[in-house]
Amino acid sequence: MQFRLTFEEIQQLIQRRAGRSVPIIYGGPHTVRVAYDVNVLFKQASVGIDITVDRINGSDIFLSYSGGAAIEFMLRSALGHIKNQPGANIIEMLDGNRLLLSLGKNPQVAQVFNAVEINDIHFDEQYAMIDFTPKNL
Repeated sequence: MQFRLTFEEIQQLIQRRAGRSVPIIYGGPHTVRVAYDVNVLFKQASVGIDITVDRINGSDIFLSYSGGAAIEFMLRSALGHIKNQPGANIIEMLDGNRLLLSLGKNPQVAQVFNAVEINDIHFDEQYAMIDFTPKNL
């Protein structure tokens, strides 16, 4: 089975939840390109990052990202900023430009993983697609 979200739907969700516009663009079968505007020396600059779904292990999703020291610094700062917020424990920085999303640490999301197994997360020009198999069929 497959669940699809358009990039526009994801962007609207981010806008509603975070109050930020974050463009998402297709970057390859398992990669999306995300842009984020930051203030640098009193002017606005757009920073882009490629995020790739490397593998899925149960409720853990392993991602890799492109970028150098600036992206690493921004991610560490962002994760440090949210460390005391609800749900912050699901994101962990790993070595080598990688992130781990431990979605099973969220009780509501853990219930989803009790019912389905995620097989793949991939992208095309318009959609983020999650291929899954129900566990009790």
